[in-house]
Amino acid sequence: MVESGDLVGRESRVDVREERGVRYLHLGSEWVQGAMRIARPWALELEYTRDLMFPLLLRPAPSWPASVLQVGLGAASVTRFLYRYRPRSRLTVVEIAPAVVAAARHFFKLPEDRSRLRIEIGDGHEHVATHERRYDLIIVDGYDEGGRTGMLETLPFYANCRARLEPGGLLATNLVERRSGGLVSSASRLALAFDDRMLVLPRGIDGNTIALAAADRRRAVSLESLRKRAKKLREATGLDLDPTLERLARSLGEDATLAL
Repeated sequence: MVESGDLVGRESRVDVREERGVRYLHLGSEWVQGAMRIARPWALELEYTRDLMFPLLLRPAPSWPASVLQVGLGAASVTRFLYRYRPRSRLTVVEIAPAVVAAARHFFKLPEDRSRLRIEIGDGHEHVATHERRYDLIIVDGYDEGGRTGMLETLPFYANCRARLEPGGLLATNLVERRSGGLVSSASRLALAFDDRMLVLPRGIDGNTIALAAADRRRAVSLESLRKRAKKLREATGLDLDPTLERLARSLGEDATLAL
């Protein structure tokens, strides 16, 4: 890898490196915290970031989501994608490390548009506990250099996220198992906060597991319908969620119906 630059934040060292046309974000370790293919900055390079966009299949209207809260900025992959392909969306990003925001602006083409994108330096847990604004979609992907989430996998955090969702709203969160039983425990807390209206996507090859949860009533949809929606989404944005759907089909069966 060729080091492109580094910044030092209050809590974490931020390293930016490049290899074979891909720029990577690291927080003081070899663990990749985000990536951007330089020739295609709007695309989602890492598998788990594509899985985080699975809610776009569950709520397929082009105008959804009108409002998004993103906890954890990383390399701004999801931010760039939604900014480009959901032009009616208003995005709020809460990131605890100022150096990560600086790196995203300098190295990862974070859009500069205060009319649509609001960046807040702060703690995501405190944000959902103290702010009253509601969102159609909440995306959680917040980790430190050791892969620790702090309060972002606790029952109070999940309950506050549910309270911050609009009717029909969805939560998508990245669960990275760093200890024995950690994934099961996190999923159990999520299920409790959302009255079992949740789904854990089968783990991808990068080791990340994305869980989804719905604010209120379930909406049933078959895998066949999701494949049709995925085709339209791919044609519109280039995002290919067929691999995610294939993992679901192997896990649940071809005739499965999802309810979220």
